[in-house]
Amino acid sequence: MPASNVSAVPAADSATALAHFESSLRFETDCWDVSDSLASGHADFVLLDVRSPEHFARGHIPGAINFPHRKITESKLREYSADTLFVTYCAGPHCNGATRGAIRLAQLGRPVKIMIGGVTGWLDEGFVLETQAASACTEMRQQP
Repeated sequence: MPASNVSAVPAADSATALAHFESSLRFETDCWDVSDSLASGHADFVLLDVRSPEHFARGHIPGAINFPHRKITESKLREYSADTLFVTYCAGPHCNGATRGAIRLAQLGRPVKIMIGGVTGWLDEGFVLETQAASACTEMRQQP
């Protein structure tokens, strides 16, 4: 019987798989861990919603700062110490904005993780979004 599409490419050996999966946690976190950290008051990171201000205003994770990935610059990061951990998220697994934001932060020498699942994952976990008028949205402003 021919191999299935799943087994056509052999799985990695256990040691390689372990190294890969342990390493992935250095680059990503999930919605539950973010929610738990925020709720417990132990958020030792800055949560960045890298979507547009309009999408942010329609619904975002409570405590997140709106910082569209295209606007991430060193001048806008000055208020944060160099060792501040940033966690980026976007709409969900169909969106690469969180990755683009993470790349930009890493290029600027900043520690960063992606919250896998984004808004879609957040809602799938049963967590709620916060909304506000677009004119009042929290966005990092360009510093002179």
